[in-house]
Amino acid sequence: MQPIYLSQYTLATCLGLGRSANWDAVIQQKNGLVACEFETVKLPTYIGKVADVENTELPARLSHHLCRNNQLALLALQQDHFIESVLDAIHLYGKHRVGVFLGTSTSGILSTEVAYRFRNSETGALPEDFKYAQTHNTYSVSGFVRDYFELEGPAISVSSACSSSAKVFGNAARMMACGLIDAAIVGGVDSLCLTTLYGFNSLELLSPEVCQPYGENRSGISISEAAGFALLTHEKPMHAGAIAITGIGESSDAHHMSSPHPTGDGALAAMKQALAMAGRSSDQVDYINLHGTATRSNDAAEGLAVATLFGKSVPCSSTKGHTGHALGAAGIVEVALSALAMENGVIPGGINTQEVDQTIHINYQLKNLAAAPKVVMSNSFGFGGSNCSLLLECP
Repeated sequence: MQPIYLSQYTLATCLGLGRSANWDAVIQQKNGLVACEFETVKLPTYIGKVADVENTELPARLSHHLCRNNQLALLALQQDHFIESVLDAIHLYGKHRVGVFLGTSTSGILSTEVAYRFRNSETGALPEDFKYAQTHNTYSVSGFVRDYFELEGPAISVSSACSSSAKVFGNAARMMACGLIDAAIVGGVDSLCLTTLYGFNSLELLSPEVCQPYGENRSGISISEAAGFALLTHEKPMHAGAIAITGIGESSDAHHMSSPHPTGDGALAAMKQALAMAGRSSDQVDYINLHGTATRSNDAAEGLAVATLFGKSVPCSSTKGHTGHALGAAGIVEVALSALAMENGVIPGGINTQEVDQTIHINYQLKNLAAAPKVVMSNSFGFGGSNCSLLLECP
């Protein structure tokens, strides 16, 4: 494939707002996870909550889009001069030549949860000021971003669970390759809500302590919220160290509604496809940012797939120890952290984990490793076997 460049990117996580705050926390091996107290939810687990989301005001002309998810989206857009970069792209290419491709799993479901508290006691009707299409609908965040920039190009949302904001890179790349657009805003936003917390609790997948990806004693995930965006173009940015997406691998093994294929078949297929698209071999990869959710089955399956393809030669880690699992926003968050690792010459260590599971035969890093990764793979594997692997390069 023709490389597509990260002309600009940003993120907002429980570690902080923007690239610098997030990278500083990674270097200091800190996490942003706290005991779960959100809305009416008090569960024996840890969550990652982004600061100042509730205080983020949408422009008056976009007030009909008001929900936590879109507030979080705007908060992320406001970091790292991302808005200015998009406006420059619009000036260069035109409003109809910039597309929006965003992943989400929760969307603004919290708005619906709150609205249900105020149903009409006689009819059961939701409040008249509740706007499903602009809040809970999965298209809501893409529609909000498109309206915010007053764009006229295509806009879609991808909702494939934890692979959502990785798979959008494929959607954007295909439209760019077809000549339908010249630039794309890609990324994802997932915000905390009751459904997610209670849902994963009912699946017995929440850890009672901070998550320990690939740990011998791992016991589940730490749910978090996050938002991230990247501006993609075919033109190489002028600044040194520009990072390109050179390979995109997607698969769907459909093994089970919520469990990965035990031998990691879908994950293996996605990783192989990404390498093939980039014209790379497995021994040319310098670092793998694993999906690494810290559930027993997910880490075991991904670990087996990675061991099959890469052996123990490639340094690996999961940055979810820092950020928690941001579900539909996890893909873009981990692309951003992978890009930061390439720019700063450091492979992040997988924090929280005390002892690596010895039955998983990969080169898992517990401490930061000074290196110069030029080719990095980022994995995102979702419920239902929806898998995506992205290959990043610094040409």
